[in-house]
Amino acid sequence: MAKSRVVYVCQDCGSEQTKWAGQCPDCGAWNTLSQFVEAGAARGLGGARRGGYAGAVAELQTLDQIDLAEVPRFSTGYSEFDRVLGGGVVPGSVNLVGGQPGAGKSTLLLQVMCALSQQMETLYVTGEESLQQVALRAHRLGLPTDKLKMLAETSVESILATAAKLAPRVMVIDSVQVVHCEDVPSAPGGVAQVRESAAQFTRFAKAGGAAMFLVGHVTKDGTLAGPKVLEHIIDCSIMLEDEGDSRFRSLRAGKNRFGAVNELGVFAMTDRGMREVRNPSAIFLSRGADISPGSVVMVVWEGTRPLLVEIQALVDESMGSNPRRVAVGVDQNRLSMLLAVLHRHGGLQLGDQDVFANVVGGIKVAETSADLALLLAIVSSYRDRSIDAGLVSFGEVGLSGEIRPVPSGGERLLEAAKHGFRRAIVPAANVPRKPVEGMDVVGVSSLAQALDAL
Repeated sequence: MAKSRVVYVCQDCGSEQTKWAGQCPDCGAWNTLSQFVEAGAARGLGGARRGGYAGAVAELQTLDQIDLAEVPRFSTGYSEFDRVLGGGVVPGSVNLVGGQPGAGKSTLLLQVMCALSQQMETLYVTGEESLQQVALRAHRLGLPTDKLKMLAETSVESILATAAKLAPRVMVIDSVQVVHCEDVPSAPGGVAQVRESAAQFTRFAKAGGAAMFLVGHVTKDGTLAGPKVLEHIIDCSIMLEDEGDSRFRSLRAGKNRFGAVNELGVFAMTDRGMREVRNPSAIFLSRGADISPGSVVMVVWEGTRPLLVEIQALVDESMGSNPRRVAVGVDQNRLSMLLAVLHRHGGLQLGDQDVFANVVGGIKVAETSADLALLLAIVSSYRDRSIDAGLVSFGEVGLSGEIRPVPSGGERLLEAAKHGFRRAIVPAANVPRKPVEGMDVVGVSSLAQALDAL
């Protein structure tokens, strides 16, 4: 008879240990090891004596024998959602959708499922709400509800048995933290339950070809709750982000086996549900008629498309002995580094000034193309002189004051020209060979040249 094995799994990094400890030996986190019981695999007696294993031998293939035909995708009905998924839903894929409470995860997936139910067999499983609550939301949003199959259940075995009978092409589990496996001795939401539930859902999706969406909770620091191994099991990890005081929501892919990572989709929360924003640059460029000092428009690259975003800086005389450096939407350490470059190679001493930087619209910029625009905004605020509203800028700034090129410079300039910008300060290596119609592109190779061009 197969023997069960007791292991201890870290909720942060997903590593397995043979005994419990207060601190995870791999990642160093404290009090994150949880008990997990694994069923042992039985070995045949003959195989055990010979040092082998009993069981059927799997069919082997060489790499050139594998069919390279493209997996057919189907649309969710929302182009922004399709963009984040990599071009549509892949049959048999497992997608994890996380976000803060009230961000709109259930609303967005309910809209998608109601639209897909008119074309194919769908199943929506809710473990957190009653069927009446979901029906009331769908009625309030004016969604078609005549073909969407609903199930209120938290047992994984019951859910999979119903799904096997219905054979849906798309399934939603809301949420993976409330379902449980009957043979796992722990409470729902624990590391063992989340890990085993996700594994069973993944096996069902891969075997039957059903696309599955798992709704996931987040912790207080904004990361997905549950063991880290959960993100390794699924195919696509998507976060629905909101700023709390804005009606706009950004859908960002953190992992995608079928598309680009860090792809961004923008939605607006309205009284009729989630509405996609097809031109995100327009909502982040709602500037007034009078442009204040310290405001510059930059072009960042999000996933597979350029995005125009306004970056603002405020430089003010410090009232304390330790000047403040505050960055919202950009890395604070990079802000401190750029101020040192500005002092060394730009001749501006801001050691007695408080410096605040903010990316308008709640966008978080991770790439280095925002360096040049941020420095121009800081200089504009410090000199108290406004920058022309028709100016756009991007580029990476090195420690020696050089302006380095960034990827997809031509596409960024075309996007800026499409929105009416007439002048651009960019790295010299990003100046296109063919002039951009209606735009004066100024190429700079050093910070001093960029300040002179400004």
